[in-house]
Amino acid sequence: MSNHRQSRKRRYITWGVAGAAVVAGGGIAAQTSMAATVWPAQKTYTGRAFDTCAAPSLAAMKAWHGGLYGAAAVYIGGKNRGCSQPNLTASWVKSLTTVGWKFIPLYVGSQPSCGSGGSVKISASTAAAVGKSEADDAVTKAKALGIKAGSPIYLDMESYDITNTACNNAVLTYVRAFDKELHAQIYRSGYYGFSSSSAKAIATATNKTDLPGNLWYALWDKTNTTTSDWPWGSTQFTNHSRAHQYMVNSKETRGGYTITVDRDAWDAPVAITG
Repeated sequence: MSNHRQSRKRRYITWGVAGAAVVAGGGIAAQTSMAATVWPAQKTYTGRAFDTCAAPSLAAMKAWHGGLYGAAAVYIGGKNRGCSQPNLTASWVKSLTTVGWKFIPLYVGSQPSCGSGGSVKISASTAAAVGKSEADDAVTKAKALGIKAGSPIYLDMESYDITNTACNNAVLTYVRAFDKELHAQIYRSGYYGFSSSSAKAIATATNKTDLPGNLWYALWDKTNTTTSDWPWGSTQFTNHSRAHQYMVNSKETRGGYTITVDRDAWDAPVAITG
């Protein structure tokens, strides 16, 4: 995302709008390592979404429910996570699941050496090993919050120079190892990145093996869609596998609680909770 995602004070949580949560199929064919396993049914949310740095209080969440948004991306962990999360607990997730919120797990792992995001960087020599170990950490963090197997975990990858071949190859090695391990642990793979760089690297990669099955792209055109401004081929990331961050830094007040959020159009998996 933009620098706000990497700053200690401005990293955001994502939410989805009041739309219907439905049970859907298991993602795109690119997730080759999923093929041999019987997976829990995918839980899909379609609607608006937002993200903000730290998980809001239980009271704020309850006050915001039933309005424009209906789901939330929560920063479950990662060495480059920008905010502490005092509100984000298993009881918080359970209570708000009962209210009706849907959740989108987001993990801020190691970042590209040729990008400005994060202090912990991906090294070509350790990319595969670190990708695997950070996926294990992401699953541990998800389980501790009551986010069950079959849920997606979205890997946050900030902007970087995708024309730097060595750096880009290291990122793809890291992502493949991260996703392969998620699949081994029975978690779906998702990815947040910029349409001009980090998301583009995934969408345009020739070899799709073990790349994310769900793509959340940042394109700040203020258009609530996952189709009309989709930057790549129309057959890519179909079957409820897309999300679009379309506006940032929107200061909004609902039910007496003011939160600065980024807005997202969501048509992709959300966590299995409850």
